[in-house]
Amino acid sequence: MTTRAEELRDALVDKIIKGHVRQGLTMRADVERALRTVPRELFTPGVSLEEAYEDTAIVTKRREDGVGISSVSAPYLIAEMLGQASGRHVLEVGSGGYNAALLREIAGPDGSVTTVDIDPDVTDRARACLDAAGYTDVKVVCADAEFGIEPGRTYDMIIITVGAWDIPPAWISQLADGGTLVVPLRTLGMTRSWALQRSGNHLVSRSNLMCGFVPMQGAGASDSWNVALGDGVTLWLTEPQQDIDGGAVTGVFSQERHEARSGVTVPGGRLSANLDLWLATHLPDFGSMIVPQEAIDSGLVVPSWRWGTPAFVDGTTLAYRGKLRQVDEAGTEFEYVAYAHGPGAAGAAERMADQIRAWDEVDRPAPTLCVFPIDTPDADLPEGLVLNKRHSRVVFTWPLSK
Repeated sequence: MTTRAEELRDALVDKIIKGHVRQGLTMRADVERALRTVPRELFTPGVSLEEAYEDTAIVTKRREDGVGISSVSAPYLIAEMLGQASGRHVLEVGSGGYNAALLREIAGPDGSVTTVDIDPDVTDRARACLDAAGYTDVKVVCADAEFGIEPGRTYDMIIITVGAWDIPPAWISQLADGGTLVVPLRTLGMTRSWALQRSGNHLVSRSNLMCGFVPMQGAGASDSWNVALGDGVTLWLTEPQQDIDGGAVTGVFSQERHEARSGVTVPGGRLSANLDLWLATHLPDFGSMIVPQEAIDSGLVVPSWRWGTPAFVDGTTLAYRGKLRQVDEAGTEFEYVAYAHGPGAAGAAERMADQIRAWDEVDRPAPTLCVFPIDTPDADLPEGLVLNKRHSRVVFTWPLSK
């Protein structure tokens, strides 16, 4: 007899699979089986059965100011990240319990899963939920994952389920050569889930996906900051090299808005995360614009996404990628546009539109991300945009020919 929980679980998985199809992704059979097997309701105590099977994150711990610091991630995002890599022996950084159970199903009878979190409340909760669901062989560790967990041991796959700004040496040393690290890495005001394969002392990306996670705590925590643009709109920055004079663009929206149409269209309004990475690595003083709903409703700003619109600052001028423009009556084709405010608005908007066209002209590629130790000489790095972080040198490279 099918239970209500099983019905909700199957309906959720069916919905996620349809979402995969819309994005051009294919869900692996082992990931689908795990999603249909693990009882998510046992990892979300305190919420209704219906809420447990909604395709959203469920916050399980908040700071005193109400900000969430631990959650059971949204199932669609978990499914996408699980599809980026697989392994028989897995280390998970950031415990909620549910993802560890899914990993245990995927690892198979001869595999193993270790999940680690810095917060004892989180690990205690994960242990209790895993035991209740029957995953008693998942190892739960309370520790700061910036450092090695089990000396001398390596894993086929390491998956990080918190927002990370850097790749600490311990993650690379614990990863078997040829193994994969899946990490939500914050670069240039954006977060992407990168699947990075180890090759000797460095990592090379195999895929990237849009994502969002609560930030890393402990020794791996990093500072990000916001530049106020006016009317509650801010520009989110994550790299020390993003040296933007906030005072120069405060109140920039009081100046006339200029539009530049790119002529580049996308079917069905399906955005590309790779375009935003292209803009981030080809435009100066780049960040992600965060926009309150009131600023959108008033028409002050027309962002592509209120929680992270790509934008750049040129002196006293701000340009950003705008909401897609519908170009046919049927609503099947949409055009990328750029907007700008400030004394150089017309030129800045056109500059962003030029980069959208440039990305299109080389067949809309995805970048390759390479991660090297911080002491790697420039001569040993591939050609591309280099970001120096605490432990590593991150390099974006692009294929530039058709």
